[in-house]
Amino acid sequence: MLFRRRSSLAPIQAAALARVLEAPTFELVPLKNALDQAGFLPSGATVSVTASPAKGIEATVELCEQLAGLGFDPVAHLSARMIRDRAHLADLLARLRSGGIDRAFVVGGDGDAFGAYPDGLTLLREMADLGHPFREIGVPCYPEGHPTIPTERLMTALAEKQPYAHYMTTQICFDAGATASFIEGRRVAGITLPVHIGLPGVAEIHKLAMISARIGVKDSKRFLSKNVRLVGQLVRPGGFRPDGLLESLGGALADPIADIRDLHVYTFNQVETTEEWRNRYLAALRAERDG
Repeated sequence: MLFRRRSSLAPIQAAALARVLEAPTFELVPLKNALDQAGFLPSGATVSVTASPAKGIEATVELCEQLAGLGFDPVAHLSARMIRDRAHLADLLARLRSGGIDRAFVVGGDGDAFGAYPDGLTLLREMADLGHPFREIGVPCYPEGHPTIPTERLMTALAEKQPYAHYMTTQICFDAGATASFIEGRRVAGITLPVHIGLPGVAEIHKLAMISARIGVKDSKRFLSKNVRLVGQLVRPGGFRPDGLLESLGGALADPIADIRDLHVYTFNQVETTEEWRNRYLAALRAERDG
């Protein structure tokens, strides 16, 4: 096995947790409260801005521009199915370039294709052909599969995206073992992209359940229903806390073969409570290390 799973958090694992918690990527949805919530982020934080079919891809670009103006480092989600054609893509890239936004996250997107790009790979190839302005591009990966895309197709697509990308970010997964096994399998298959772990931030349970259902987190729901003890670790009065899930990932985070370099924190636009949690948790890890 590539990963050493242990029943308790070893010092090397605690150090790995502290490392990725120091400066994670925070995800924001381009809603009305996004800029207000950005006020609770650390100065200069990396902020990943999703693409909302309801708001349109222009809302993503606009929020990225605003965040860049406030001194943050935005990552624009480019959803293939929301981009009409090559001219539309060229305009978006030019706007991002002029705004100094040099990081992107390329996804296929939900629903039917709006235009010329049915999936992320098609968009990545077109971006490369146009000459994009990005120093770093991320792509998604799915430890528990996708609700509508066959697993074999996902694996093939990830391998084909590798030459165009710099890292892969895992979809929300509440089963740390499934995430570790997925990464191990990709390393065996020759996927060398560094990993960003998708971690839910602090969230109300009903909101987390709604989002999980929407993105097709079916196996995780079943896993949680069968592991009452883990549910007790994950859930605290007032909502979800990622403590237990993060600690269960300690072995993978500490393993150099896994090459997990960052946390991608899904804030659900609840940055204030998520940041309160992160700061307390990080302080406790430091105190344990220094004590």
